[in-house]
Amino acid sequence: MKLYGLIGFPLSHSFSKGYFANKFETQSIQGCTYDTFPIPNINDFPALWASHKELQGLNVTIPYKEQVIPFLHQLSDAVQKIGAVNCIKKEKDGKLTGYNTDVIGFENSLKPLLQAHHTQALVLGTGGAAKAVQYVLEKLGIAYQVVSRTKQDGILSYEDVTSELIKSHTLVINTTPLGMYPNVDAAPALPYSDMGAKHLLYDLVYNPAETLFLQKGAAQGAATKNGHEMLILQAEASWDIWNDRLA
Repeated sequence: MKLYGLIGFPLSHSFSKGYFANKFETQSIQGCTYDTFPIPNINDFPALWASHKELQGLNVTIPYKEQVIPFLHQLSDAVQKIGAVNCIKKEKDGKLTGYNTDVIGFENSLKPLLQAHHTQALVLGTGGAAKAVQYVLEKLGIAYQVVSRTKQDGILSYEDVTSELIKSHTLVINTTPLGMYPNVDAAPALPYSDMGAKHLLYDLVYNPAETLFLQKGAAQGAATKNGHEMLILQAEASWDIWNDRLA
């Protein structure tokens, strides 16, 4: 039996477990199972592998995308630049390699929506997912500014996001958990009334399907996209990595 799984904490709701269970059943993939491992501390990571010899690969979610890196033997080029891992593969020699499939999921779900005027972006948040988003924007040649609750060097606070700034930055990407179920009444504090039809709002949150952030943008005529397709694409990319179809 080949075991795959997801580490994070807490793991009250896991898209990945349901997705892979359905994949294994509908595609008649035999001898594979996917489970969740809500480890309360990243220092439990080595013991997890030691106690599950059949474990072949893991997905990684909050809060361990960055904390897991010291426990890995090898890192992909993207991970070395981003500093965040969401996919781990056990190699044939037993070594663990860290990958970032958020990059693949975000890029391939964003590109079809981009228009010529999407030349400047705002990235809301500074976590591991935000770093994957920044990596993709740099690859696509889209200038960006990062926004956080706390103003830091090179990072704007929400108070810094003026009407002029939001008008010139027509791509706005939320990488924070704001608005995620059950806190559906929360949204980033932005001047939504200054958005318009040229804006594209992308929310990495997928539950609910339309967050308050996306609702507020849509009310101004903006195009919107949630994180569901990104999640599917990153899951498929993880499966390809575990099965030597993607390096």
